[in-house]
Amino acid sequence: MSNALNLPVPSVAGSLDQYIQAVNRVPILSPARELELARRYRRDDDLDAARELVLSHLRVVVAIARNYLGYGLPHADLIQEGNIGLMKAVKRFDPERGVRLVSFAIHWIKAEIHEFVLRNWRLVRIATTKAQRKLFFNLRSMKPSLDPLSRDEIRGVAEALNVKPEEVVEMETRLAGHEMSLEPAVDDDERSFAPIAYLADPDAEPSEVIEANETARLRAEGLESALSTLDARSRRIIEARWLREKAPATLHDLAQEFNVSAERIRQIESKAMQKMRGVLAQSVG
Repeated sequence: MSNALNLPVPSVAGSLDQYIQAVNRVPILSPARELELARRYRRDDDLDAARELVLSHLRVVVAIARNYLGYGLPHADLIQEGNIGLMKAVKRFDPERGVRLVSFAIHWIKAEIHEFVLRNWRLVRIATTKAQRKLFFNLRSMKPSLDPLSRDEIRGVAEALNVKPEEVVEMETRLAGHEMSLEPAVDDDERSFAPIAYLADPDAEPSEVIEANETARLRAEGLESALSTLDARSRRIIEARWLREKAPATLHDLAQEFNVSAERIRQIESKAMQKMRGVLAQSVG
């Protein structure tokens, strides 16, 4: 019987075309053979069985990785990451559930490729929530043409993916942007305009960075210590007024919450701040 164990393990490190040809030559497993191998691996930790399962599904990874070429990342790298997902799938596959390995593995392959794209592409910093990731990976296919989206199309995409219309606009703008080299070419006369010229931090000497991080940590610990000395109402007022990143509460907001006057909230806030300053001064001293 022909099986994948008679073939050398393909490597993405060499020629990509040769790799794809090699994985396409690996025989596709019959349902009975796949079940046998999966049971051997699950029952006996048979690594030869796991190896054959992985090799016979490498072509699936190649096909899935091809769908992510639009993000400008090397095909070989996408395949490599997808292969990691495939190996995770084989490790977790339960042959007794009546599902073929390929159906189970697709999720793990895509998940690993998604993480790789998000770690390495230029939009990684804005695709952080689950909804934003869904927008990131679906916006290209949902656009009816290469032209900018109309208002109605933006609204439709936002509703379909459960994001705000402005997030769709921002993502579309960034997807349409161009990469810029961090450092200029050797013969480039516009050296001062390359990002490296204004991104470099003259204060980023390692010892200074460590010292700054330690100072920030001590300040955070001191603030938490000072807050812990306040009663529940005072702490709530300070946190709502001064420690929110967005939309700090007004005196009137808190006056309604505690059913007192805005002036009373101001007095509580002032007293709490004075107490905290004393605690912080002691911790610094």
